[in-house]
Amino acid sequence: MWQDFKILVVDDDEQRRYDLKLILDFLGDSALATAYGEWREAAKAADEANAPIVCVFLGDCRQNQPLAERLTEIRQWNELVPVVVLGSRQQIPDNLSPALKYMVVAALELPPTYSKLVDTLHRAQCYREAQESSKRAKDRRPAHLFRSLVGTSREIVAVREMMAQVADKDVTVLITGESGTGKEVVARNLHYNSARRDKPFVPVNCGAIPAELLESELFGHEKGAFTGAISTRAGRFEMAEGGTLFLDEIGDMPLNMQVKILRVLQERTFERVGANKTQEVDVRVIAATHRNLEDMIAAGTFREDLYYRLNVFPIEMPSLRERTEDLPLLLSELVSRMESENRGSIRFNSAAIMSLCQHEWSGNVRELANLVERMAITHPYGVIGVRDLPIKYRHVEDGDEEFVVNSTHASAQTTVVSMNDTTLLPDQGIDLKEYLTNLEKKPDPAGFGRLRRGGGACR
Repeated sequence: MWQDFKILVVDDDEQRRYDLKLILDFLGDSALATAYGEWREAAKAADEANAPIVCVFLGDCRQNQPLAERLTEIRQWNELVPVVVLGSRQQIPDNLSPALKYMVVAALELPPTYSKLVDTLHRAQCYREAQESSKRAKDRRPAHLFRSLVGTSREIVAVREMMAQVADKDVTVLITGESGTGKEVVARNLHYNSARRDKPFVPVNCGAIPAELLESELFGHEKGAFTGAISTRAGRFEMAEGGTLFLDEIGDMPLNMQVKILRVLQERTFERVGANKTQEVDVRVIAATHRNLEDMIAAGTFREDLYYRLNVFPIEMPSLRERTEDLPLLLSELVSRMESENRGSIRFNSAAIMSLCQHEWSGNVRELANLVERMAITHPYGVIGVRDLPIKYRHVEDGDEEFVVNSTHASAQTTVVSMNDTTLLPDQGIDLKEYLTNLEKKPDPAGFGRLRRGGGACR
């Protein structure tokens, strides 16, 4: 008899757990209802019958055991299972640990509305799939920083081809492009795919270090070389010995430092500040800038000889608005990485993705990543529609959301985010029996039956 049980209702209120089990059974999702003192035995019997529990509805406890302790017990039993808190009397403490807080995917008032119940089960399904994906990712070798490089657009494919050509060549690379396009991501990938991968990768933001300290930061200094130099200190070139030095925002480097960098690139030698001993260095230099260096040369603010020394192999990063067809895949990658780092999850329906594709993205991929994290905080394990986006990202009318066809981008990915899961029920309601009769009856490996918003799977 246990083989049909998939949702566990744990509540010491006998009438309420009976009513909820009846509703879930009626809607096609088999449920097991039990009191607190018996839930472990019930869950164990379900596991032994090869019918794992995929969601726990957590009601009142007569022993007045704190909610945090009950959540901890459930997590110790099964860290993948989501929890739905029942009733209004149970307050979710603000000081819950992040792991326990993410477990609670919803708080459900009884009796629940159909729409709220569907949304709750959908959130639970997304949570469980995200946890399973995260667990599988721990067993795989982590991918190195390809977040900004996913996509199938002609522009990003060309970037990947250029990277493949130069990664194992020990030449200087100049990466250009707007802020937020992923220039450091390219630099790190060039390093990790070169013969220097086992040596250090040392980044330096030339625009973030005061001009008077930049020389000491890059080349190091001897004790007593200047006021405050109380000990000898190695610079970034020495720290990167045998590896790669990434000079970010090279266009912000002062002219006097440009001369010294040029000498290092030409002679492969340098001196610490306050020293008279020349040191040899074996470092590959990769530079990046969002500025137009040729315009700066014309204005006299950047040395032409340094430009040609750096510009041995140029790679230009396209802006996000030039490759909006990659946006669904980028969303999938960003959500995937967030799940693998146990920082929550989120999904976007196709109307929201269509709206995002029409945005200008002045901050490029960095702006997109920030938006995804913001949505995951404000709508944890939810499905984002157009109306859920911040106002400046809404470029599609709310009414259009009902008619948007599922996006097929990234359909081969395990964490597809381009789906239309928004339920738009008529104000007058629906005939529940008729609706359930007409639902497509397909096997559901995740164990949530046919309770999917809009009939679409949470992939």
